[in-house]
Amino acid sequence: MKIKQFTNEKLGESVFCAVHPSGLEIRVLPKEDYDSAYAIFGVKYGSIDTAVKNDKGEFEGIPEGTAHFLEHKLFESEDLNAFERFAKTGASANAYTSFEKTAYLFKGSSKIDESLEILLDFVQNPFFTQQTVEKEQGIIGQEIRMYQDSPSWQVMFNLLRALYSVHPVRIDIAGTQDSIAKIDADLLYRLYNNFYNPANMVLCVVGGVDPQEIFDIVDRCIKSSEGKKCERKFEKESPLPVQGYVEERLSVAEKQFMLGFKEDISEPLLSLEDEIATSVMIDALTGRSSALFKRLIDEGLVDMGFGGELFNGFGYSCVMFGGTSKDPEKTAEIIKEEIKNAQTNGIDKAAFERSKRKAYGRFVMNYNDIDDTANLLMDMGFNGYEPFAELDACRNLTLEKVQERLAVLKEESAALSVISPIG
Repeated sequence: MKIKQFTNEKLGESVFCAVHPSGLEIRVLPKEDYDSAYAIFGVKYGSIDTAVKNDKGEFEGIPEGTAHFLEHKLFESEDLNAFERFAKTGASANAYTSFEKTAYLFKGSSKIDESLEILLDFVQNPFFTQQTVEKEQGIIGQEIRMYQDSPSWQVMFNLLRALYSVHPVRIDIAGTQDSIAKIDADLLYRLYNNFYNPANMVLCVVGGVDPQEIFDIVDRCIKSSEGKKCERKFEKESPLPVQGYVEERLSVAEKQFMLGFKEDISEPLLSLEDEIATSVMIDALTGRSSALFKRLIDEGLVDMGFGGELFNGFGYSCVMFGGTSKDPEKTAEIIKEEIKNAQTNGIDKAAFERSKRKAYGRFVMNYNDIDDTANLLMDMGFNGYEPFAELDACRNLTLEKVQERLAVLKEESAALSVISPIG
């Protein structure tokens, strides 16, 4: 393997990168003063992957929730499960499935080499039986029901269903009761063999490790493969939402809301510059020192939990504002009013500079936490960016670019999701 070193002099950090002959991308950031290490092994397979190419090169639908289901099952084996194996090294292991990826990870302060070997081994050796699959269907079914009773979860997914008509981001990560009932052992093996090939995966290790030792372990443990990166299906969405307002009643003390602005995108992914510019724009508009935040607080419409965020990925992008409110509809109108004002008169330069510095500081602080650093390196790898690219993009960000991103927030593309108390 050819190892390439990326160094950021200001941070005093270096990332060592290589691509294994199997296609696996590896990123290692050693920290001399750290006793612990964090490793994450990610696959570009998430809940939005509800179609896979068949032998004819055509996209074929698969049940919703399979990526999450597969994550649950991969820890099992004919002998000790992965958690029992990690217990012997003292490492804490976990996994998660998001809209665009599934990741397996561990954190430990001793026997890092052994733990890494376990991580690479169990992810590469699936073991499914129809009996264990049926048992898992009951467990995940309970998880789905639990999320259906979660106000914060439902207010977001109700908004996504209001915004998106065809994109699978509108579907719960765990799927539905009906969709997981269609999953069997044969399907899991087929999907595993499609998505879980090293060329579709990234391994990141951060902490008290020696990069060469990590590369040697990978070279020894990764199976040879002729796999290739999986192709995702991109379907152009309408720029308009499915509906402008959706409300659900749950057991809550106060109303919760989420206002979303759907972006009309022609390319599957936003650029890193666009992502950072949008986040800076949101903070300049709604941050703690903004006029909008002060007005909403003064009028008693929101509490300190109010905020905004960019929610984007392959084939989708929207800006969300949310929190609790005694009057979500009035709050939404005030937010829209402030957006129009900023689009007409421009974002305040001082607010832009403040939000830009805040974003840059947040990126820098990521490197103090081995968990955050590893996850950041993985995400950057999946999206094709070199280490530290986010720092350069943020440092070079201009007010003009932020103003350009503000223009994508159009009132006709907005939808409001509300959770109200029962009764």
